Amino acid sequence: MAKDKIVDKIKNFDFKKFIVNFKNNSINFIKYNRQFISYTILCLLSCMLVRHYTIGGFWNFEALFFDFSVIVLLGSLAYFLKPKKQFAYFLSIMLIITLMNLINGIYYAFFNSFASVALLESLGQTAEVTDAVFEKLRITNFIYLIMPIIFVLIHNYLKSKDYFGIVEKKESGKKLFMGVAIVGGICLFINISTLTGTDISRFSKQWNREYIVQRFGMIIYQGNDICQTLTSKFRTLFGYEEAAKRFVEYYEENPYKESKNKYTKKFEGYNVIAIHMESIMSFLIDLEINGKEVTPNLNKLVKESMYFDNFYPQVSVGTSSDTEFTFSSSLMPVQSGTVFVSYYKRSYVTLQKLLAEKGYYTFSMHGNKANMWNRDNMHPSLGYMDFYSEEYYNIDEVIGLGLSDSSFFKQSEELIKKISDMVKEDSQYKNYMGTMITLTNHTPFDDEYYLKGEDAFDVTYHTGKYDAHGKEIIYDYLEGSIIGNYIKSVHYADKCLGELIEYVKEHDEYNKTLFVLYGDHAAQLRKSQFAKFVNFDFETGEAKTEDNPTYVDYDYYENELFKNTPLIFWTKNNDIKGKYSYPMGMIDVLPTLSNMLGIKNEYALGHDIFEIKNKNTVVFPNGNFLTDKMYYYNSKNESRIFGTETIDADYIETRKKYTEQILSLSNDIIVYDLIEKAGSRIGANNGKEE
Repeated sequence: MAKDKIVDKIKNFDFKKFIVNFKNNSINFIKYNRQFISYTILCLLSCMLVRHYTIGGFWNFEALFFDFSVIVLLGSLAYFLKPKKQFAYFLSIMLIITLMNLINGIYYAFFNSFASVALLESLGQTAEVTDAVFEKLRITNFIYLIMPIIFVLIHNYLKSKDYFGIVEKKESGKKLFMGVAIVGGICLFINISTLTGTDISRFSKQWNREYIVQRFGMIIYQGNDICQTLTSKFRTLFGYEEAAKRFVEYYEENPYKESKNKYTKKFEGYNVIAIHMESIMSFLIDLEINGKEVTPNLNKLVKESMYFDNFYPQVSVGTSSDTEFTFSSSLMPVQSGTVFVSYYKRSYVTLQKLLAEKGYYTFSMHGNKANMWNRDNMHPSLGYMDFYSEEYYNIDEVIGLGLSDSSFFKQSEELIKKISDMVKEDSQYKNYMGTMITLTNHTPFDDEYYLKGEDAFDVTYHTGKYDAHGKEIIYDYLEGSIIGNYIKSVHYADKCLGELIEYVKEHDEYNKTLFVLYGDHAAQLRKSQFAKFVNFDFETGEAKTEDNPTYVDYDYYENELFKNTPLIFWTKNNDIKGKYSYPMGMIDVLPTLSNMLGIKNEYALGHDIFEIKNKNTVVFPNGNFLTDKMYYYNSKNESRIFGTETIDADYIETRKKYTEQILSLSNDIIVYDLIEKAGSRIGANNGKEE
């Protein structure tokens, strides 16, 4: 009987009447809900613009419909208020979305990542680089402010026409709430129903922020980030046992194995000095402009040392601090916040602690404030016994953000001489290990000393050709550009490094010392700046066009691969030499050094590069990875293959799983303090060869 009634209703359905009613209802909705419609359009446009100016994809429909669903659902609540009072609610929501997009737009320009609530703790770390932040700002970073202004103007116009008085007579708030909420709910349900297991996994892990914004939109990304941040505060209460189980299983399945190669214990008993070279990149090595070397001292050092030219830092938003942490611990940066600010009260196994157990005195040096990046608290956690910060130095020459590298090195030489004497005279210590953190070559690269001084490096291009008046034709080339200023800054930093190396060569206390020099991260320049450098046409003095056979399509992959930095192992007697092109990350430095120094870190997640060689997979915090065969772009599930070799799906899938495992495991170790709390649960076989 019920079936017959349904059939009758279908037969008697007046489609024409339905269309007329739908049309009239739509017209009436538009006519009497202009404030809601303008709120929805302006909020949606704001979210579309922030995606456009960060990761691209203005018309990314997946993200667009997620944003639309949330905006509509939030807006539906306004119908519980009278029309004249809805404005304040709509404007409040719009201001929150505007602020969210404004912060993310600016943050992305500086860090190439989206902002996290957890990073609010790190805001103080940018106080000293305000100029660098302003340098990266564009008028488009503030375009989101236009939306609430337009909304206020629309409201004032409607108010002047007594629009809200008319609407109040027509509007049924509860009915409108139900209708709008149902539309928003249906859209959200459709969006959710299209999600894959990969989408959900990445959403829950949150470490690939770019992907989440592309797939889920800005609002859901930020909401998820807030939930993740709050969850992380209570995570040790709710997720510890599962994390500890994964931790124990991993190390029991992957027990520590000592390396055995020609470098095993080669530098056992040596002093160690690490030089943290701020923003030094590998493309600078052997780079010449007008026949003059940009980095003559680094070039010379490379020829006298063990040089890794396919080496990548693995930094997240903590930049320099992430490098310090990964170098010391062979763990990755944390997924939310930064280790130096949020997780300094943890137990880590580090290079400094392992050497201290062998009688080393450990110290760090930096001519800046001790609390920058919370180093005064984090360095003791890493195992440094003393931190020689700004208060130990005479700030006699300021270049860039603080004490010049030249003065820093000279004063540090005196401190190291005292340390060397102390080690010789004090039976408590046998050797020393120190890290020297440079500062001059830090963004925004705008100090007049190296830009305009008598030693300023010339970044114009001298063609060697002359005009009709006998004057040489000189192209501006990089002059006046940010990358040109960067190269001038690097040239000065290289000069300072050369002064240090010459001092070392002349003083016997460094005879048995291993120097480890590394670029901490790529210069924080826009992709367009690097593209300008790569595609300059020396014949015309202009940028190359796509029809030029030497034009480089400087895309996402080119830019990521361009970010490698130098890693150099050097001693005075030059007893280790050679260039190695194995794909290598900062996480691999500690295991490689450990083998050379005769120590072992059973919790290291990297590899001795001379054991794994070309089989290495370099994991990046955003889920990308690099091998000798390919670079994988996690957000788009795409790859750039090197050479002509065919790569099968299993090869990629295996390394994707490995990347996720390393990122998750490292994060668990940090957040749950697993080395301290669960290390004893690892089986007896750990630390023994099988």
